[in-house]
Amino acid sequence: MELSFSSKALTNNKIPCFSLIPTTGTFLNLSKSISLASHHPIPRVSLSLSSVDSLKLMTPRKVIAMATGSSRDLEMSNLTALSPLDGRYWGKVKDLASSMSEFGLIYFRVLVEIKWLLKLSKVPEITEVPSFSKEAEAYLQGIIDGFSMDDALEVKKIEKVTNHDVKAVEYFLKQKCESHPEIAKVLEFFHFACTSEDINNLSHGLMLQEALSSVILPSMDELIKSISLMAKEFAYVPMLSRTHGQPASPTTLGKEMAIFAVRLSEERRYLSETKIKGKFAGAVGNYNAHISAYPNIDWPHVAEEFVTSLGLTFNPYVTQIEPHDYMARLFNTVSQFNNILIDFDRDIWSYISLGYFKQITKAGEIGSSTMPHKVNPIDFENSEGNLGKANAELTFLSMKLPISRMQRDLTDSTVLRNMGGALGHSLLAYKSAIQGIRKLQVNEARLKEDLDQTWEVLAEPIQTVMRRYGVPEPYEKLKELTRGRAVNEESIREFIKGLDLPEDAKSQLLKLTPHTYVGAAAALALSVDEALHL
Repeated sequence: MELSFSSKALTNNKIPCFSLIPTTGTFLNLSKSISLASHHPIPRVSLSLSSVDSLKLMTPRKVIAMATGSSRDLEMSNLTALSPLDGRYWGKVKDLASSMSEFGLIYFRVLVEIKWLLKLSKVPEITEVPSFSKEAEAYLQGIIDGFSMDDALEVKKIEKVTNHDVKAVEYFLKQKCESHPEIAKVLEFFHFACTSEDINNLSHGLMLQEALSSVILPSMDELIKSISLMAKEFAYVPMLSRTHGQPASPTTLGKEMAIFAVRLSEERRYLSETKIKGKFAGAVGNYNAHISAYPNIDWPHVAEEFVTSLGLTFNPYVTQIEPHDYMARLFNTVSQFNNILIDFDRDIWSYISLGYFKQITKAGEIGSSTMPHKVNPIDFENSEGNLGKANAELTFLSMKLPISRMQRDLTDSTVLRNMGGALGHSLLAYKSAIQGIRKLQVNEARLKEDLDQTWEVLAEPIQTVMRRYGVPEPYEKLKELTRGRAVNEESIREFIKGLDLPEDAKSQLLKLTPHTYVGAAAALALSVDEALHL
């Protein structure tokens, strides 16, 4: 990609404007020619600067310096990362890196390859791989336990030669073990009878298992507990409901929070119960190579023992790949959890907008670059935005991964490398929501104000009691009184006093206010913990 610009546009007091111009590949300046072209014949686009209005933006020297600083020369850093997860938000999502990064993938590949060799040494019929001594087993386990960034970089160095990432791991392990006299005798049994996907599917399963158990589920739990605490704390705080955006029967703020806590906990339970599956059946799922080498071994049984020893669920019916159906289920469940959280974020945003919540301010923070008074609900907006991004990726993963041509195509390989991004945006959203919750303060005066102005919500209990005692057309009478009309405490009480009801029933209605007409809301909020699935 190249920029061509006119020096005249830079020396006059003019605003540069940009237009696309076809080019043959050189970077033109009337005073100087600079080439940024690649050695490869890729298409190029030029931007021409022409002047339109007066304003001097920058000197020719600055523009030339920018032009010569090709993006190809930039080192990877927080400022040059293409994904904000690896840049701006790294501090909030880095806990996922050990499992969901390429380092994590390489680490788990190393683990699976070593564990498979150890498994082979325990199969009596494979006399070529005798049982390892405790020292040899400890040496192999030490490679797993001591796996470092330098080790991962060495694998990547080998991959530059092999152009095959899994084979690079096999060669790395052979290098690591060639000096060990016992293991050196069985080096060719690394990756024995395996297709790359035998190693990869187990590695991906272990990556997800680790990410969920160590990071995602604990973050979900923290979020759910934060909301359930709100439910109990605000159990008795009455609040005007809104259905279709219009005043409706009162509730309590705590009960509305309890709903979200329970909904989220149910999806969290479904997620924790998802069986992460694995296969280890060779090139097309039939143990062809295994049986050709050792026909008397029950290879499906050996494979099942191996897969389950890693903490995964064995899938016996596979092609070259594990079909990824469990992944689709898993990602759909995370997506549904995220959908519920979007609903929560939007409700909290609306309550803040109505003044029901205030937000604790922090010294030095700025809400708007031009409006000094602003305290924006940025945490819930950040959460909502990242949940949308996460769900777009999760939905794609769940729709694409179960589809593979015949016994296997490679389209899943590159897609699986993006699991970390989907979970990363989810994690970022959970943390943003938690941070936003910590800043909330209930504005009870504002809640009281809305309730005081909506006595018409008592039309519901009045007409219901009228029905009980056989008063004709109760709904219609209340509709005539309240629909589209200003209703206050006085008019409601006068209506009740004029009803043909038993005195005790009339007395109970006269005691009702919009603040007390909340039904079982408080009790539901207080018992929220009994309904949670954590």
